[in-house]
Parts: sequence; C-alpha cells; structure tokens
Amino acid sequence: MMINTNNMISITEANQNFSKVTRMVDEKGSVLILKNNKPRYLVMEFSMAEDNQFASDEDVMNVSKRIIEKNRKAYELLGK
Repeated sequence: MMINTNNMISITEANQNFSKVTRMVDEKGSVLILKNNKPRYLVMEFSMAEDNQFASDEDVMNVSKRIIEKNRKAYELLGK
C-alpha cells in the first residue's frame, strides 16, 4: 500500500481535532495516524475498506500460479 506523506497526522493532533482527520479522509481517501512517529492506524472510508476486503480474480490467479510452480514436484508426486 502506497502512503502519501501528506496524508499523515500525529495521534495527538488526531485526538484533539478528529474533524480534521475526517476532512482529510474525505479529500484524500485515507489518513495514516502516527504514534511515536511510527505508523499505527489507518483511517479510510468504509466503502474503501469493503472494496479492499477481497482479492481480485487476477490476483488470486497470479498467487495460484506462483504456488503451483513453487511446488510443482510435490504436485506431480501426489498426482501419481
């Protein structure tokens, strides 16, 4: 996941001004909240979270092909 540095805010600022966080989410899509200068929380629109919940068919096929190639010898032995 690519994070734009303009979409980061400290946890102190987020706590003091949560409406700023929601405005940033509305404008930029997501906001990364930092705690002790480390990424800790990601705030995004609920609809975006739903969209990212499932892998695309293309992603699943690519992973499947990679697993099959990596374990080809084992699959061939099991197929006998």
